[in-house]
Amino acid sequence: MNIIIVAGGPEEKHPDFSCFPIDDSVWVGVDRGVYLLLKKGIKPSYAFGDFDSLDSREREWISSYELPLFEYDSEKDKTDLELALEWALAEQPEGITLLGATGGRLDHELANIQLLLLGLERSVPIEIRDIQNSISLKAPGTYEAVNEPEYPYHSFLPFNGPVKGLSLSGFKYPLEQQYLPMGSTLCISNELVNKSGTYSFSDGILMFIKSHD
Repeated sequence: MNIIIVAGGPEEKHPDFSCFPIDDSVWVGVDRGVYLLLKKGIKPSYAFGDFDSLDSREREWISSYELPLFEYDSEKDKTDLELALEWALAEQPEGITLLGATGGRLDHELANIQLLLLGLERSVPIEIRDIQNSISLKAPGTYEAVNEPEYPYHSFLPFNGPVKGLSLSGFKYPLEQQYLPMGSTLCISNELVNKSGTYSFSDGILMFIKSHD
């Protein structure tokens, strides 16, 4: 089972929902993300939020669908997305995709990227996707990177401390056992030269970003 969570980020930043397996995934709406899903003709299996980003007419329209609803007060210690993500992780899915988590307020965007840590802690892959980027966090190990036309650029950033022993093979700019400190831009905008390549590292947490201009 895969869970796709749609948050309330700007609609113009969303990827094409038809790229995702609509019928084979559990779709979850968060706050304004519920409204955006219904506008796309996708009825979410669950809805989370305080819905303070919706006007009364939009809320009335959503209520006509009689969705399973987890509603919260606007004053709370966790964001609506974090609450929805905690629920999704408890379902023990194969993976989770977050949409609508970027492109709006910077504080929310940075906090949403940090929520990817919850997936590492539970050993559940979480990916943030928008119209231009794919963002994920990786624990030490060896991984394959595949050449995808929609994502020609691959970037590697240390997340919450230095990354040690980073090696890149099959890339335009290969590396061997590189130390990558916080603040380094060494590994921005690399490109695969083959159909696939590998990246590996021995210590730290690595942010892997696939993107296009």
